[in-house]
Amino acid sequence: MLLAGLTRYIDLGSVTAFVCSAVAVAALAALVARSVEQLGDRFGPGATGVLQSALGNLPELFIGIFALRAGLIGVVQAAIIGSILSNALLVLGLAFLVGGLRNGEQRFDSARARSICVLLVLAVSAMIIPSLAQYVHTPAAAHEGELSTIVSVVLLVVFALSVPASIRQTGGGSGEGATPEPPRWPLGLAVGLLAAASALAALVSDWFVTALQPAIEVLHISPAFAGLVIVAIAGNAIENVVGIQLAARNQAEYAMSVIVNSPLQVALVLAPALVLLSHVVGGAVLTLVFSPLLVVAVFLAVLTVTIAIVDGQSDWLEGVALIGLYGAISAAFWWG
Repeated sequence: MLLAGLTRYIDLGSVTAFVCSAVAVAALAALVARSVEQLGDRFGPGATGVLQSALGNLPELFIGIFALRAGLIGVVQAAIIGSILSNALLVLGLAFLVGGLRNGEQRFDSARARSICVLLVLAVSAMIIPSLAQYVHTPAAAHEGELSTIVSVVLLVVFALSVPASIRQTGGGSGEGATPEPPRWPLGLAVGLLAAASALAALVSDWFVTALQPAIEVLHISPAFAGLVIVAIAGNAIENVVGIQLAARNQAEYAMSVIVNSPLQVALVLAPALVLLSHVVGGAVLTLVFSPLLVVAVFLAVLTVTIAIVDGQSDWLEGVALIGLYGAISAAFWWG
């Protein structure tokens, strides 16, 4: 993290600065991963999934704010969709793959999976309404800013109403291969480390965005691919670490809750928050009008994930299929 800070003020090359800032985000992910593991033993999968996903999406929120201030609206829009895709397809696929190879078929609470899937489908459907209005040239197309604001407020209200139900769900299905070990850290230490990592996320995100634009030019990467893949994966480093670790330890209930809650919160919280904040932070004003390929990609991802987890079980082959779909979608954006 120190090296990433130095590259912010000392010219060591744009690629070096970009790589160091991405590694700094990953270092924060490792800290959060360990802290969340401790909290999971106390609070159960429901509350832990909500807490971890909220903290895990903080780097993406800060990256989005700094990118909007830099005028990188295309990167932000691609990163929003990319965050949903990377969690729903790549991270969940890796968790299924690693967990399946190490532990065989894994099971989790199918009722909770259905509940999350329903919310995810509804949230993403609402999020893409401004895009659909634009595509079919309805009268609302001329008011994309106002419509995006209205949809954002609706999504935030839905999230607020969904939190108590998510916290009350404690899971405990047969997907846990063993009883979790007793908590080893004091509660204050675990919460304190989470808070510290969250504060550092704002600083690291600024470094990341500062290095992003020069790195895009040097590496000849399209802004769409940078947002959809690179920014999304870097911003989701916490879920990458935590979810896969939990699946490897045969804690499928926690893994599913942590991973799938993240794209749900992107649709319910991150995207609408960025829309509303874009009016006050300066720079570009964000709307929920995405390109047609982004809309189709996110709809296919949500549909595929719903089919994959609604039965309450997973194996390594399902993981391979999810990763394959993510690779195909990412390749479609390589050229822009």
